[in-house]
Amino acid sequence: MEDHKTVQFMRLLSEDSIGSTLSSDSCEYYQTEIYDLLPSVQAVRSLHGGYDTQESHGGPEPEESRGPRDKMSQHPLRNLAMSMHGKRDARERRKMQISNNGFIKSWSRSQSINRKRIQAQVREMGFSLLPWRHILLKIQARFGVGVKSYFVFLRYLICLNLLHCALIGGFILGPTAFYGRNRTESLRFNKNDSVLDFFLGSGFLDRSPVFIGFYTPGSLDLSCLNTPLLYLAGILSIFAFSLIIAARRTTVGYKHTWMLEKRTSVNVSFKIFCGWDFNIQDPAAAMLKHSFIRNDLKLFLEEQSFSLRKAQRTLGQKVRLYLLRFILNLVVLSLLGGAFYLIYFSTMLSLTESSDGWFLNLVLQYLSPITITFVNLILPHMFRKVSSFEDYSLTVQVNATLVRSIFLKLASLGIYLFFVFKTRQTQQEKSGCRENQLGREMYKLCIFNFIATFCSTFFVNYPRKLLQEMYPTSLLARLLGKQRFLIPFNVLDLVYVQTVSWVGVYYCPLLPLIGVVTLVATFYIKKFSVLRCCVAEQRMFRASNSSVLFHFMLLLGLLMAAAAPVLDYYQSKQPNTISRISCGPFLNQESVFNVTNKCVKRLPSSAQTAIRYLSSEAFALPLLLAEIILLTSYVSRGRANQRAIERLKDMLVMCSSDKRYLVKQHATMLRGQKNAKRGRPVAVEQKTPLPSHLAAD
Repeated sequence: MEDHKTVQFMRLLSEDSIGSTLSSDSCEYYQTEIYDLLPSVQAVRSLHGGYDTQESHGGPEPEESRGPRDKMSQHPLRNLAMSMHGKRDARERRKMQISNNGFIKSWSRSQSINRKRIQAQVREMGFSLLPWRHILLKIQARFGVGVKSYFVFLRYLICLNLLHCALIGGFILGPTAFYGRNRTESLRFNKNDSVLDFFLGSGFLDRSPVFIGFYTPGSLDLSCLNTPLLYLAGILSIFAFSLIIAARRTTVGYKHTWMLEKRTSVNVSFKIFCGWDFNIQDPAAAMLKHSFIRNDLKLFLEEQSFSLRKAQRTLGQKVRLYLLRFILNLVVLSLLGGAFYLIYFSTMLSLTESSDGWFLNLVLQYLSPITITFVNLILPHMFRKVSSFEDYSLTVQVNATLVRSIFLKLASLGIYLFFVFKTRQTQQEKSGCRENQLGREMYKLCIFNFIATFCSTFFVNYPRKLLQEMYPTSLLARLLGKQRFLIPFNVLDLVYVQTVSWVGVYYCPLLPLIGVVTLVATFYIKKFSVLRCCVAEQRMFRASNSSVLFHFMLLLGLLMAAAAPVLDYYQSKQPNTISRISCGPFLNQESVFNVTNKCVKRLPSSAQTAIRYLSSEAFALPLLLAEIILLTSYVSRGRANQRAIERLKDMLVMCSSDKRYLVKQHATMLRGQKNAKRGRPVAVEQKTPLPSHLAAD
């Protein structure tokens, strides 16, 4: 009966995979009688039109050419996927290879191996130095990789802001401390200073290094080195490093998520039988690992269930679903329009109205941040309800909510900045520093967002959890329901805070330092909220695609922050506006980049000519050609790598087919030997039919 059972090894082939060829060099079989009957060899011959690859190469290859590659021989034995017997043989082969080589070659090989081991140890040490590793493992085990990705993203933003603080300290604070020794009198408290100044950014903070008005133009007794130029270099370096890091994280995540994992099925047997770590001895760690495996399997089953339900849709169901999605998108656009008008109204009211009472004045000063926070708090929940009716998978629902909500956050911040710049330019204030006023607006947005996070955790979420624990059968507890950690909304808050930090770093240089303090406090607040107030989601989602989206949204926020100074410069060139900078290191300058003129004029004539050429339109053409060549090379490499991946997948399928064929032949030989011992006639061996997809080839 077993002879009639056939197992077909099939894979969904792409266009690149259909046209791919299988190299006969990868076959590591000896020249035996069964070699020509292997499915992989017959598939290669069918693809080559019956052409014998062995004969074309002049017979079988020697045994040495079918051994492991030299590159693999340099890897540590514990990293090789081999049995203990195979590792012993590999160690003996390495010893024989070292003895056959010369002294110089053996020494260079050993140095290369030691260098790779040192690099691996340094990398492991770097990973061990990352903060909050045990906390992240605990969160991952209880709530899945999605919630952990939020805290990893938060830690990444803390490290990024620490880098910003180092750049500000080197380019701005250091030269200012060296040059501006006579500015210590502005750091003293006056009689008019109060506690409200720390919320409004006025008074003592207005005279401190927090804002741009504290820094004055000066020279460091060098021909082409002054505080305005260093200030500009510090701000540009922050944007440049942030762009490089964000773009790299986005592209690397896209490569691993969308290129390597595309059209690749999850090996459930590997997760079940090989997912356990037998080095675990602590019962608490074993429970965490058990919970992680369970959540991963729940995620896989959820994805498979949705794929099955999606494949069973009829044409009428698809038409109704697309019509429903179109109507829901119109509802989303109408909600966005109403939110933008509300932000515009509150911004104009807070910038034009004033009051004598301190409380009413505080409310008017924070009216725009309150409105933006209220809109960003209510509408994402509406977007989440809307996405639940669109019949997407859980991961797609999360990503759709993220895209809509980040558009809301960035657009609301952009509208707010536009009217702030426009109103501050047209007011023509007689006293005060206009740049400090713009910095105070960004400072208030950052402070109020942290206050909202603190209050929502300890005055809303925690009392709600206590109510459910003390009175679980009450009507209010049942109406509120169990609280869950909503990843899209929390990630959007991080992107929003980081975008505000980038926008205000020019007007408020110490805003990254304030961001580090608030983000560290936010980490512990969110940790308390997750572990104490929230329960695990019943439906899990894969965080790999969402992590790429996190960094892509961060890249969009950086581009918006870079466009804010351009908007400010455009508004300053409008009629009836202040055309010169009122304070700061660029005092009485029409533009920030005017400080580079004096430095350029001090350079030699050849250097000046080169700089003029680099800043002219004539340099744009070779720059564009160079970019086209680089993009073409990267695209070509990407396509070649994708074709190589497809060929490797085909080779894996062929290996499985060969193993199945060899097992059948071995079973046939065993039955023949048993029948011969019993005196029965041996049946004539027939060729085992090839799988259907190989026979079609």
